[in-house]
Amino acid sequence: MTTKSETGRVEIDATDAALGRLIFNSKGLMPAIIQDDESNEVLMLAWMDLEAVRRTITSGRVTFWSRSRKEYWRKGDTSGHRQYVRSVFLDCDEDTLLVRVIQLGAACHTGTRSCFTDREIPAVVGEVEE
Repeated sequence: MTTKSETGRVEIDATDAALGRLIFNSKGLMPAIIQDDESNEVLMLAWMDLEAVRRTITSGRVTFWSRSRKEYWRKGDTSGHRQYVRSVFLDCDEDTLLVRVIQLGAACHTGTRSCFTDREIPAVVGEVEE
C-alpha cells in the first residue's frame, strides 16, 4: 500500500516494497527453505506464491501454496505442528526464501522432525584443498 506523508511525499509500505523484489518462476512460485531458528536444522522446503509470502510475513505463521491440491495451507492447521516465523530472508538472486521458524512438532508430513531425516544419499566426500 502506498500513502502520502504530511510532506506530500509518496511512501511505500515496507511489506509491499519487499514483495515487489521477489522473483517467481513461470508458475508464479518460489521455493521457501524452512529452518529451525534455534538449532539451525533445515526442516523442509515448500512452495509459496505472492499471496503465501504476504500471509507469512504479515501473520507470523507460515503459509504455503500446495501444488497438488491447488490451495493455500498454513502449516499446523490440521496437524497441530505449527511454524512460527522468526525471520525471513531473500537470497541474492531474489528467487528463494529462507524462513527461520520456531517449529512445534514435526515439520514433515511423514511425522519426522525434518523432511531430510534418515534420507541421506551416499556421496563421495570432497577433500578441502588449501
